[in-house]
Amino acid sequence: MSILDQIIATKREEVAAAKARVSTAALEKQGYFARACHSLAMSLVQPASTGIIAEFKRKSPSKGIINDSMGVDEVTRGYVNAGAACLSVLTDTQYFGGTYADFDLARRTNPNTPILRKDFMIDTYQIIEAKSMGADVVLLIAAALSPLEIKTLGSLARSLGMETLLEVHDEEELNRSLGDYISVVGVNNRNLKNFSEQNVEASKVLADKIPAQFVKVSESCISGPEIITELKGYGYRGFLIGESFMKTSNPGQALTDFLKQ
Repeated sequence: MSILDQIIATKREEVAAAKARVSTAALEKQGYFARACHSLAMSLVQPASTGIIAEFKRKSPSKGIINDSMGVDEVTRGYVNAGAACLSVLTDTQYFGGTYADFDLARRTNPNTPILRKDFMIDTYQIIEAKSMGADVVLLIAAALSPLEIKTLGSLARSLGMETLLEVHDEEELNRSLGDYISVVGVNNRNLKNFSEQNVEASKVLADKIPAQFVKVSESCISGPEIITELKGYGYRGFLIGESFMKTSNPGQALTDFLKQ
């Protein structure tokens, strides 16, 4: 069983427990459900945009603890002040150390910035939950979902006013997953089945295979500004970075320094 398989198996148990605790009808009446969403796509394509999707991540299955000493409010405020176009906040607890409380605090701290709920979405319940949490964007991972599941979850997200970041790793995942309910396509440079590969070759290989109507995002393994300059030449407008910033003592300042370069 791959790491991704393990995570999905755990997630199915977590979603079943969540459904037993809070109904979808209750979710629709609470939190930010009636709130209008910010657009990730629009944020990324604006001429002055940095394109940076800055991530708050405490740990990962491959790296262990990255940074468990800083609060999500301090980090995300620093990211926004530095010029992040979007925030990504993990809500998976067991494998990434994220919580719903993290997302709530990031939302309250940064009311005018698009925020991606970073989790392993497998059920329509999680889409409704994301809307109630104040998410502007949800992540759908092609490696974990069938084409029908992607269509179902992506269509629901769009109907609720949210955008979907479709994450792919290779051409097969890309070709079976696209639809008009997707606005942003992310290429994960790290293979989620084994969390290997530490370069951006996947983004380069898939660049000209992603149709022009989708905003292109490169995810993971972006270690320096020169890589972003190179990826812009391949048509990428967004760059999801977390580990490089989170492993420092001041992630917001790390982003500021990164952008100066």
